[in-house]
Amino acid sequence: MARLFGTDGVRGVANDELTPQLAMQLGQAGAHVLTKENEHKPTIMVGCDTRISGDMLANALMAGVCSVGANAVYVGVMPTPAVAYLTKKYKVDAGVVISASHNPVEFNGIKFFDGNGYKLPDEMEDEIEALIKNGMKDVAFPTGPSVGKIKYRTDAREEYINHSIKAVPVDLTGKKIVVDCAEGASYYTSVEALKELGATIIAIHNNPDGTNINANCGSTHMEELMARVVFEKADIGLAFDGDADRLLAVDENGTLVDGDQIMSIVGNHMKKQGKLHGDTIVVTVMSNLGFTIMAKENNIKVETTKVGDRYVLERMKEIGASLGGEQSGHVIFLDENTTGDGLLSALHLLEVLVDTGKPLSELAKIMTVMPQALENAMVPNHKKDNYMDYPEIASAIAEIEKKFAGEGRVLIRPSGTEPKVRVMIEGKDKAQIDAEAKKLAELIQNTML
Repeated sequence: MARLFGTDGVRGVANDELTPQLAMQLGQAGAHVLTKENEHKPTIMVGCDTRISGDMLANALMAGVCSVGANAVYVGVMPTPAVAYLTKKYKVDAGVVISASHNPVEFNGIKFFDGNGYKLPDEMEDEIEALIKNGMKDVAFPTGPSVGKIKYRTDAREEYINHSIKAVPVDLTGKKIVVDCAEGASYYTSVEALKELGATIIAIHNNPDGTNINANCGSTHMEELMARVVFEKADIGLAFDGDADRLLAVDENGTLVDGDQIMSIVGNHMKKQGKLHGDTIVVTVMSNLGFTIMAKENNIKVETTKVGDRYVLERMKEIGASLGGEQSGHVIFLDENTTGDGLLSALHLLEVLVDTGKPLSELAKIMTVMPQALENAMVPNHKKDNYMDYPEIASAIAEIEKKFAGEGRVLIRPSGTEPKVRVMIEGKDKAQIDAEAKKLAELIQNTML
């Protein structure tokens, strides 16, 4: 049986792979593992994104929480970073987000935070998983007054907005911003925060109906935002994903500014302010080669981890870094929150625009983006980690690595959340790397099916 937890919690098609029964079991096992050291009656905060299956899974999970004698606080639709922040602020024992982030509406996910707002280490996830697979052996199910109860809070999102604008109190008067909310959890929080700071906001895809989350919008579909920024003559465009833990931007000319570039811009600004701890930024192996060159030119140290913002966070905590993240737009400001936070990323980026008086297109020149080709090979989920066991695949990878040695790189990795093997090739010749990546992805897919 494959591991239940991926790089970002438990994911799957809602009501098929991720059933209400599994959600209830995760509530039971999660509440037991996360709160077993407590002598008081524990409380777990639960929030979700806007997808239609959120209510079904949240209520099933909270039923599980209550069945082992813990209480639940339901905060409703809320960005993932808001739940992480509020879990710590309200001093509850743990937090849970029901979300599949940037994935289509049919998917959903369940991810846990400990009482300090941090994602769980692998060992704790394994403990939760083992309990479920062992039929909840040794878990007590109380009766009578010892059963848990659910409290509903509707005011929590305002506290997250207040925290964000207090952390980065930038005056946005005179700034015109197009915001793509991905029909997701940021539809209220991001718009209200930016308005409170004085910006003129044009909000798009901020009318979630439960079925339209991430549908041709948000940080995975940037085309409309790029065009709209130019049409509106806006200063900047901001794109969130479904659960608002990542941000991508668009400059005034409609050009994409990705997570690597955002970290380059903000990291250098923080360094000048003395706020970039150790003059270090933590990134993953997926970060562009251009980021490494930028860091070297600006005397910034780079720490590299495997893919997943949880691994970035772990390394940041180990070395005391204040900034880290991923090319995809997960950026962590550890002095202000414990997870990737799209709203904080937006505010920090806007702060640089205001402080320097420079347009985003000029700021983005600090880093030259090397061409990358990214292709996905669809493979059965239980096989995706074993791609190197196939001699023809291993041989093809070795051949490409030899071809690009010294002038680029090849990175092959299984997706942590989907039945895919991702092929990334970086180099100077875009046409060449596109062709090689496509050919290799097709080989992997055809060989492993």
